[in-house]
Parts: sequence; structure tokens; C-alpha cells
Amino acid sequence: HVQLVESGGGSVQAGGSLRLSCAASGYISSTYCMGWFRQAPGKEREGVAAISLGGVSTFYADSVKGRFTISQDKSKNTVYLQMNDLKADDTATYYCAADSMVCRSQWAQKSSFAVWGRGTQVTVS
Repeated sequence: HVQLVESGGGSVQAGGSLRLSCAASGYISSTYCMGWFRQAPGKEREGVAAISLGGVSTFYADSVKGRFTISQDKSKNTVYLQMNDLKADDTATYYCAADSMVCRSQWAQKSSFAVWGRGTQVTVS
């Protein structure tokens, strides 16, 4: 039974940086896809980035390419989202997600992930 816990959210000024962490407990195999999503008030949850745990494949939404970096520490069962040059539009609750299948072309869809964390708030002013 996989559980995900996010941390690292907070309030920053535009142009600042934050690093989010997603700690996974339970059995996580190398076939897993891990993703970060975000949801702003009144908006749909959208995919931000994803990483295939067994390889080096990473995926990004166009809105964050060049600013956000997803990475993993296999020894800690943790996935990170480094967010640089933050903008007001990045304000949202950020969720970590996991699925037992390798990342697919539809990674940015909520339905591609079976397990979700509770989220961490990021506010950019």
C-alpha cells in the first residue's frame, strides 16, 4: 500500500524558488511513474511534471519548462520538484501522484495516476 507525503510548500515572492519533496512509503518499483500536479482555486488539476523511476525520462508542462526540474533520490524513495523563477500563476496546491505503470504520453491527466498525496500549498506574490 503506497502512501505519499508532500512537503516544502510555502510563500515566496515572484522570481523566488522552492523545492517540493514527495516521500513515498510502501513498495515502489522501478516501473513506477511519479508526477506532480497542481490545482489553483476554481481551476482543474493539471499535470506539472513526471518522472519514470526506472530510467531518466522526465516530462514537463509547457508552462514550467526551463523553470521546474523533477528529480528522484531512490535511496530515500523521494521525488523532488525544484521550482525556480516562480510566478504568481504558479500559486496552487501541489500534489504528488504515483502509478505502477511507466510514464505514458497521457501523464498529465489525473486519470493516469492511482495514488495521491494530500498536497502542499505554494503561494507566489
